Amino acid sequence: MQAKEIKDKLKSLIEQASSIDPNLARRLDEINRWVKNIKPGSLTAKPFVLAFLLEVITDSTIWLIIKSSPSQEEQKAKFEEMTPIERYWYGYLFPKWINANDSKFYIWKQKLMAGEFNQGDDDIIRNIAQDVVQREGSFWQRYIADLSMATDLIVSSRNNQPLCIQVTSVSEELNQQKYQAWQNTLRSWEIERGLFLSYNPKDTNFVNQLVNVALYNSDYLSGGKYLKFS
Repeated sequence: MQAKEIKDKLKSLIEQASSIDPNLARRLDEINRWVKNIKPGSLTAKPFVLAFLLEVITDSTIWLIIKSSPSQEEQKAKFEEMTPIERYWYGYLFPKWINANDSKFYIWKQKLMAGEFNQGDDDIIRNIAQDVVQREGSFWQRYIADLSMATDLIVSSRNNQPLCIQVTSVSEELNQQKYQAWQNTLRSWEIERGLFLSYNPKDTNFVNQLVNVALYNSDYLSGGKYLKFS
């Protein structure tokens, strides 16, 4: 989808959402005001902004299809067609974001637009995701989850219980501060359990270890637990 098409689609979704989910319409209008004065050529030069807009368009389109179902039974049937992680995103976290006062949204919109979005752990997270899939697990990634909910990946294993995961390589000195901030963020979004994975890049086997911990805890970590593993 080209930059102009994305801007046109945003406007179309705002109009559609205004009668189905006014809170989503307000959120999309906020995003639209953020990008409306940027020329398509300039927007194309901002890949992270485009990627975020495409995600929001995809998620909003799916959410409006669900919300416009004529009955609760049909809405439930649409959720049942999804994977457990999709159900967790569209049935819980995405609507929470639509309706919440996201205190981080203003900050990370600025960072995305300025090209200051830092994906230092991106290769590691991609390797973890690939390993999860090879072991017949599943994963989900979203800018909203990453930047507002301190969640790099949502992982699900055999028991189909999605688990929010943060991955970091910060030093031990800063680790505790980041862990506490992460835990506070998850609690504020009413995410019931999470895993904070700290790794040593010099350890050649750390991806395998992180995936072991992620898949095990996806199945067995109890509610109300925010586990730190390093």
